[in-house]
Amino acid sequence: MTSTVPALDTRTAEGSALQAVLLDMDGTLVDTEGFWWDVEVEVFASLGHTLDDSWRHVVVGGPMTRSAGFLIEATGVDIGLAELSVLLNDGFERRIGRDLPLMPGAARLLAELTAHDIPTALVSASHRRIIDRVLKSLGPHHFALTVAGDEVPRTKPHPDPYLAAASGLGADPGRCAVVEDTATGVAAAESAGCHVVAVPSVAPITPAARRTVVGSLEEIDLPFLRGLVTHVS
Repeated sequence: MTSTVPALDTRTAEGSALQAVLLDMDGTLVDTEGFWWDVEVEVFASLGHTLDDSWRHVVVGGPMTRSAGFLIEATGVDIGLAELSVLLNDGFERRIGRDLPLMPGAARLLAELTAHDIPTALVSASHRRIIDRVLKSLGPHHFALTVAGDEVPRTKPHPDPYLAAASGLGADPGRCAVVEDTATGVAAAESAGCHVVAVPSVAPITPAARRTVVGSLEEIDLPFLRGLVTHVS
C-alpha cells in the first residue's frame, strides 16, 4: 500500500459528510476487464486448454487467487497457482503496454476530485506491479493512496482493501463513496460500510440500500458523490 497523504484533511461542502472517494481500477477507471479475459484465454491456450466463455462472469472482478484457482480447477491444467499468476500478470503487462483506454468520464472525474482536494484512493484487486503500470496513464497525482490486492490479508470481495484505504486516509468508511464495476467489488465496499456507486462493466448489478447504479462515469461528479453521504452514519 502506498500513500502520499497519511491523514485526512476534511474539506467537504456544506450539508455533505463525504470524507473520501475510493475508486476501483479495472473496468471502472480503465477499460481493462476484457483485457484480463483475453490474457487468460491466451495463456490457457498456450497450455493446451480452451476456456468456456461462460466462465468469464465467474472470474471477473475477483482476486488473482480466486480467478486463477477457478480456471485451474475448471480446466484441470497441470500448473501451480503461483506459476500461473506470473504468466497472467506478464501477459497483462504486455497487453496494457500496447493500449490502455480510460473509461468515458474517468479523466474528467479524477481531475474534478483533484481540483477540489477530495482525498481519493485507488483500490484494486490487481497486484502492485500492475497498479504501478496503470498509474502512469491515470496520473499518480490524483491519488493520495493506492491499495493493491497483494498488499492486504484478504482482497475483494472481503472488506479489507476498502477498510485499509479508509484507514489510510483517516476517513470513516461510512463517510466514503466507492465507485465499482463488479459485484465482487461492490460486496467488498458494502461489507466495509461504504456508500457505493456501481457502474456495471461485464455483468448487471441491481440497486440496493446504500448502492446506486449508473450507466457510466459520465453520470458521476462531485455533487453526485457528496449527495450520497448527506449525514454521518
